[in-house]
Amino acid sequence: MKIIPAKNSTATQAVVETSSTSVSDGMEEYDRLKYKLLVLTIAAGFIIGLVVLAVYGWNIALSYAVGALVGTIYFRMLTKGVDRLGGESNRLGFSRLGLFILLIAIAAKSDQLHILPAFLGFMTYKVAVLAILAQDLSSGSHSR
Repeated sequence: MKIIPAKNSTATQAVVETSSTSVSDGMEEYDRLKYKLLVLTIAAGFIIGLVVLAVYGWNIALSYAVGALVGTIYFRMLTKGVDRLGGESNRLGFSRLGLFILLIAIAAKSDQLHILPAFLGFMTYKVAVLAILAQDLSSGSHSR
């Protein structure tokens, strides 16, 4: 036997208000995480780019910087794709893969760009992900 509360029941309203509040809190946390990852990606790209410039010179630093820029665009496209999941689209697009392939093809054909530094620059967004992961793991071990 099921007990279904009336439509104007305060218990039903409390459940709806609690679940919508937790969803909005979760979305705010998700938006903060996306912003933090984007800022960390840009900062890591800039700092690593300066180190590459100092150690390897302009040509390699240019390759790294182009890769880091494309990687940042890729990461932004990835977050927008994830935002759309569950809404009007239930699949991830493949345009991001094309962006990566285009970067590598241009680096391979160009006399100015090198493939490995461009690839490593592209992967800079992973540094931000690893930094957040390390921060979460270290804060989790301190709370125990």
